[in-house]
Amino acid sequence: MTTAQSPRPVPKRSRARTLVPLAVAVWLVLEIWLLTVVAEAAGGFLVLLLLVGAVVLGAVVMKSAGRRAFRNLTETLQRQQNPGAAAPEEATGSTGNGFLMLGGLLIMLPGLITDVLGLLLLLPPVRTTLGRYAERSLERRMRAAGPGTLGDAFQQARMRQPDGKVVQGEVIKEDGTPAPRPEDEGPRPPLTP
Repeated sequence: MTTAQSPRPVPKRSRARTLVPLAVAVWLVLEIWLLTVVAEAAGGFLVLLLLVGAVVLGAVVMKSAGRRAFRNLTETLQRQQNPGAAAPEEATGSTGNGFLMLGGLLIMLPGLITDVLGLLLLLPPVRTTLGRYAERSLERRMRAAGPGTLGDAFQQARMRQPDGKVVQGEVIKEDGTPAPRPEDEGPRPPLTP
């Protein structure tokens, strides 16, 4: 006796999934329109020079931010190994390397709007304000998520399976011959806890 399953309701499409593609399309159209306006006013060669210069400037910004982040990481690791060492003033606060790298990436993208946004991210007050906003937003979301750790989430996902246990064994066919070994089939991904 079979029972008919009721169809599952289709989940409502999120606002972000609707607006992000639209925003990207509008951004691309604006970038192309602005580049053509500047090319008509100043010439195509100047636009090409602007785009090449932006790529070079963005690469320099990203490289310096990456070096600073690596230097801060090594200083932090050295301080952890030598707890008595005093922390330099520069390393105690947030340096905003992530926003510097994002600014460099935005400058490297072809287009004048992204260049302006990237240049704004190079300004320390803008980076500080965005950093504070991102920190508050992250703290608010973490509090809303409730107690627990990432490991707890994996444990809960595993407990929802029928048994959650792994039993090691060997498959033997009905005629008594062993099944092909997994080693014969090639490499397999490692088991996770």
